[in-house]
Amino acid sequence: MARLIFRKNSPPSSISPENWASWHWQLQNSLRSQIDFGRHFELSENEKSAFAQGGELFNIRTTPYYANLCGQALEDPIRRILMPRREELSPGAQQMHDPLGEKVNSPVPRIIHRYSDRVLFLVTDVCSVYCRYCTRKYFTGQDQAFLTETEFKTAIEYIKSRPGIREVILSGGDPLTLNNNRLEQILFALRQIEHVEIIRLGTRMPVVCPQRIDGSLVRLLQKMKPVYVMTHFNHPREITEEAATALELFVDHGIPVLNQMVLLNGVNNHPAIVQALSRRLLFLRAKPYYMFQCDPSLGTDHLRTSVEESLKIQRELWGHLSGLALPQLSLDIPQGGGKTSLVPDFQIAHNGQTRTYRGWDGVEADYVSPAPELSILPMDVEDYEEEWNQLRSARSPNLGQ
Repeated sequence: MARLIFRKNSPPSSISPENWASWHWQLQNSLRSQIDFGRHFELSENEKSAFAQGGELFNIRTTPYYANLCGQALEDPIRRILMPRREELSPGAQQMHDPLGEKVNSPVPRIIHRYSDRVLFLVTDVCSVYCRYCTRKYFTGQDQAFLTETEFKTAIEYIKSRPGIREVILSGGDPLTLNNNRLEQILFALRQIEHVEIIRLGTRMPVVCPQRIDGSLVRLLQKMKPVYVMTHFNHPREITEEAATALELFVDHGIPVLNQMVLLNGVNNHPAIVQALSRRLLFLRAKPYYMFQCDPSLGTDHLRTSVEESLKIQRELWGHLSGLALPQLSLDIPQGGGKTSLVPDFQIAHNGQTRTYRGWDGVEADYVSPAPELSILPMDVEDYEEEWNQLRSARSPNLGQ
């Protein structure tokens, strides 16, 4: 039986295996300046020009591990993710300081409450790698490693006060840049809130610093179950032997893993690359979950694909990848409009109760719906209406206005 093989990301000869295997060493020795990057790469004039802009650019940082995945070619996909370019200073077709309208959906500091049943909890603004397409440039990269005691208490009280909140998503920054003691403090506080059912943890550490994922971390998450880990792989080359081990540590300890990729120009905007990433993730029991349209944050125009191109990629994947491997193409409506799914349009006609479809392989057929008057409500709907109304009322109607 054919099996997928993952390449080991071995350290350069100048770095000891012991240091390379330490996530603390990886973060402490991050590349941050033109001098740091110049030791690893032959910088182009474009990149040198970007570095020269200094404070005008979004924060620059990458781990040695992630830099080692990057080739010397100027258009190397991973290089486009981690290396600043002069194009970041160009407004392009659209650019926004806060493209998702998170500030207007923030009832208290560090909490974003856009959807009724769940909140985003920004527990740190630090990432180990600052991706050039970051959607939260207004917040991340300020080097405020952990929220203040007042912010922490206020956020927890906000979640406690709204029983309709059933899910808390830890984000930032990257929560896994925090040590286990800090993580346990957050997770324990959330687990004391009876109505919080699910905790999600959004992280890019399995991609850029898989050394962070070890036995002590997964045992902590296992103890606080159910915790879902949301990873962020964008390219099949990012799934190294070390990254594969990290993903399997999660799932072997009963921690579900879902992946959210972003379609990026010159990085993964081809169905061959998306399918390769998705199949490798699925092989490791990580579900390809979302394929996001890149948000129009500051300086990202050169990395964004058009909606038309994204739909074309999704349509080519349709029918050739199983539903397990097919990520959901979604776009975040700017200014806080929330997610909208983008799917290929297979309907070719609609007449009364009859809709005609043409499938991905050209097969055409009608689907006839039953008459509307035949619809009946389930007899036990009242048993669940109170729960439903509680969810719908969790979010303040004043948010997002």
